[in-house]
Amino acid sequence: MSNFKELYNKTIIDSLKKKNNYSSVMEVPKLEKIVINMGIGEGSKDSKFIDAALKDLEIISGQKPIVTKARKSIAGFKLREGQSVGVKVTLRGENMYNFMEKLIKVALPRVRDFRGVSKTAFDGKGNYTLGIKEQLIFPEIEYDNVVKVRGMDVVFVTTAKTNEEAYDLLAAFGMPFRR
Repeated sequence: MSNFKELYNKTIIDSLKKKNNYSSVMEVPKLEKIVINMGIGEGSKDSKFIDAALKDLEIISGQKPIVTKARKSIAGFKLREGQSVGVKVTLRGENMYNFMEKLIKVALPRVRDFRGVSKTAFDGKGNYTLGIKEQLIFPEIEYDNVVKVRGMDVVFVTTAKTNEEAYDLLAAFGMPFRR
C-alpha cells in the first residue's frame, strides 16, 4: 500500500472527521482521481513532438497516456478537426497516491524559487488545478533526452463539496500552499 493511502486511512480520515464534524466516515472527502494534461502546441504538425510528449508523460505518471484530438477546426490557430493537440492520463487508486507523493515530496521542492502553490486554484466544487511550467522537475526525466520543454496541468478531483473541504484534504496530505 502506498504511504499516502496509508496516511489517508490512518490519520487524515480521523482528523477531517473531527475538524468538520462529520457523522460518518463516508462523508469525509477523498481523492477520486488525478488527471495530468500536457498540451503539444505547434508540435501537433510533427509526430516527433507527440511521441516525445507521450514518452515523457508515461515516464512521469507510470501509466500509458492517450492522445487528445481537436473537437472542431479553428482557422485562427491553424487547427483542423481531429488533429492531435495534447496528451493526457487519468490516475486512480495506487498510481494516483504514488504520483501525488512523488509530486509533493520530490518534484515541487525542485521548482526554482518555489514559494508554495496557489490557494485560489479551486473550482468551487472541490477540485484543484495545479499548473507546472516544465516537466524537468521530475527526477525521471533526463535533460539530454528532452525534445522540448513543455508544461502540464495536474487536476486533483476530490469528493469534497466545497473549496474549504478540498483545501483541508490537500493540506492534510502535505500540499505546500502559499502562506
